[in-house]
Amino acid sequence: MELPQRRVKYGLQMATAMRNTVLIADDNAFIRTALYEIFEREPDFHVCAVVENGREAIEEACRLQPDLIVLDLAMPVMNGLDAARVLRQMMPDVPIIIYSSTPNEVSQQAALSIGISGLISKSDRVSVLIETVRGALHRKAA
Repeated sequence: MELPQRRVKYGLQMATAMRNTVLIADDNAFIRTALYEIFEREPDFHVCAVVENGREAIEEACRLQPDLIVLDLAMPVMNGLDAARVLRQMMPDVPIIIYSSTPNEVSQQAALSIGISGLISKSDRVSVLIETVRGALHRKAA
């Protein structure tokens, strides 16, 4: 399954009230496709948009109001931390997960200061991502 490079909407109207909507932002088409498939396989998630940079993530988040946002750290146009800062101001209650191939001490400290709900390495098992996302959504609901 090949996803277009630009914004893609995946039938938000078909999402049920029981499914949490997810916005994915990553500049790598392979990762975008993999994340889309991972979340869509889960019964409690629906991907509402897939974008390739932070600026598009902000635009789509504003328009779609997702329940959760997953951002890559290093993206062109606007990186994940800069996008997260803007998104945190716009949507203070929406969990934001940074999913990166290079999570390091500096980015972890910056992520925590912004209020990121989780910083996950792309080398971690998929179950770590899903558990972190569910935990962030559970904390939001509590």
